[in-house]
Amino acid sequence: MEELRTGATYIRVSTDGQMDLSPESQLESIQQYAAEHNIIIPKEYIFMESEGRSGKKADNRPQFQAMIATAKLKPKPFDCVLVWKFSRFARNLDESTFYKGVLRKKLGIDVISIKEPIMEGMYGRLIEMIIEWQDEFYSYNLAQDVTRGMKTAAKNGRYQARPPLGYRIPYHKALPEIVPEEAEIVRMIFDKYVNEGMSIFALARYLNSLGFKTSHGKPFEKRSLEYILQNPAYTGQIRWNRTCNETNEVRDPDQWIVAQGQHPAIISTDIYDRAQARFQAEYHPKKARPAETLKHWLSGIVKCPACGRTLSSCIRHRKVGEDFFSFQCYGYMKGKCNQTSYVREDTIVPAVISALKEVVECGSVEYVIRTPEKKKEESFQVEALKKQLERLDRREIRIKEAYMDGIDTKEEYRQNKQMIQGERQRIENALSSLSFERPLSKASADRQMLINIRNVIDILENPDVATEEKAHAIRSIVSHIVFFRDTMHIDVYYQLTCPVSDSDTAKSRIIPIKS
Repeated sequence: MEELRTGATYIRVSTDGQMDLSPESQLESIQQYAAEHNIIIPKEYIFMESEGRSGKKADNRPQFQAMIATAKLKPKPFDCVLVWKFSRFARNLDESTFYKGVLRKKLGIDVISIKEPIMEGMYGRLIEMIIEWQDEFYSYNLAQDVTRGMKTAAKNGRYQARPPLGYRIPYHKALPEIVPEEAEIVRMIFDKYVNEGMSIFALARYLNSLGFKTSHGKPFEKRSLEYILQNPAYTGQIRWNRTCNETNEVRDPDQWIVAQGQHPAIISTDIYDRAQARFQAEYHPKKARPAETLKHWLSGIVKCPACGRTLSSCIRHRKVGEDFFSFQCYGYMKGKCNQTSYVREDTIVPAVISALKEVVECGSVEYVIRTPEKKKEESFQVEALKKQLERLDRREIRIKEAYMDGIDTKEEYRQNKQMIQGERQRIENALSSLSFERPLSKASADRQMLINIRNVIDILENPDVATEEKAHAIRSIVSHIVFFRDTMHIDVYYQLTCPVSDSDTAKSRIIPIKS
């Protein structure tokens, strides 16, 4: 009779459609094997993944990680780990070798497959490695087959993802159908963004004030609204392979598949294209604070010359007289900067406006070019639309041939031609809205910069303009301002957001403008 041992078991069911035993059936088989080989498996040493989990990465399997962590306890909690098959332990040869090495060599815990008995010694280890290699090869081939199938389905316009807000899938493998009340929210989002010019942050705050939720039942935020505004599914199209499943990073647009879908549209192609044109034309600095949250229109762009941190704005309340704003280095307030940059609103605001006016009077300004992001995505959309026009050309030839060969009647030919002409007009309109502006020459860019500065001055000096609008205005021409308290002057760093040729961009550089 074998020596009595304490064992643990790890149970996993794949997500790739394999013919696995259910978790309960695996456990039953393992317990039967344990009883026959004098192994006791306490309840606390049964590690079972709660749902289908891929065996490719151990990081995605919490119960597997819990088992490894438990195995490292002192004294050794169990003598062996039982699995239904080695493929349940891992489908990645590198990870399988690593974790088995940890268990067997460092901790003295064996890994046993109850369905794949292996002889002792080097030959047994060789057979085990061959089995693991076959498991990994099978998993890789299966993944490739699944990817090819999904790619074909995407090209045929089949929706293969979780439906976004506004749609639902009534039953398995059904086409997405419109949810009327959610579709109204989607139409409202596009209308306020495109026709009313509302910013994404203001739009999120507005939707949340009405109690609306995302498709996940959560409040709206910048990321969820950007996903909605850039999702072509709302025009009846499908977009596949946009992000990498492992990292969630956006792939290069030439790897995407965008095709006409089989589900109904919620918005028109025209308003969607206008939304893309606005989003791509706007400069989106990373980690920038929305202007709507700022206390003062200078908040966030005035910097400390010593540490480079932002000067925080604060309202000062006085018993006598009006309240006023002041600015101080955030690092200085936290004890991280040894230089004070305290300045009152009535000192720095006139200095900023004076610096802007001085530039206009001189008729000369140095600035950096901020080119809009998402150019690759826009280029991809243009190419996709051009390919649609090419397909229409081929269709037009085919319907003409069908009419000439007597397959279609004259009336059928006329109707088909009208349909193609209507589709051609729609695509040409979309191309027109997405077409790139001509790059400005250096002289034209300089003139445009001065015009922008004049317009901003008018906005900043108008007492009826809200703080939010002033904040947007100053950020359209200024990237940041450095305040020097010891000499009481500022350096203003200007920026122009527009399409400019590479040669012009190379010539642009930052030159401080002192006032």
